[in-house]
Amino acid sequence: MPVIDRLDEKKYGRLLAKHLPQVIDSDAEQDRLAEILLHLTLPPRELSPEETKLANLLARLIEDYEIKSRAGQVKHFTPLETLQHLVQEHGLKQADLVDVFGSQSIVSDVLNGRRRINQTHARRLSARFRLAVDLFL
Repeated sequence: MPVIDRLDEKKYGRLLAKHLPQVIDSDAEQDRLAEILLHLTLPPRELSPEETKLANLLARLIEDYEIKSRAGQVKHFTPLETLQHLVQEHGLKQADLVDVFGSQSIVSDVLNGRRRINQTHARRLSARFRLAVDLFL
């Protein structure tokens, strides 16, 4: 990779003006900048210091957008969905949760959405599954 300290600011400025990279706020803009990056780097060749700096900028912008996009896709589960997932994941039966809820009927009511998880149950579930109590409230 070329040494960046030999950067010709006028050449780099012309590259920036030609491609107008900016913080990405849409999939279309991500596609546009990814296309520019692809043309810069394929087929593999020796890049000028200015092209290297532009490629690094584009790669950073694209990576930042991908991280931001994935963060918005994280599903937030309700306390009931969290518990149902854990029951399934651990292969538990309702009888396995009587010690947490106190009775088979309360376990059934909670798992079927007829009753909410209270703070005591949430603390016990937190201890049982070693997860944050907030997941159950």
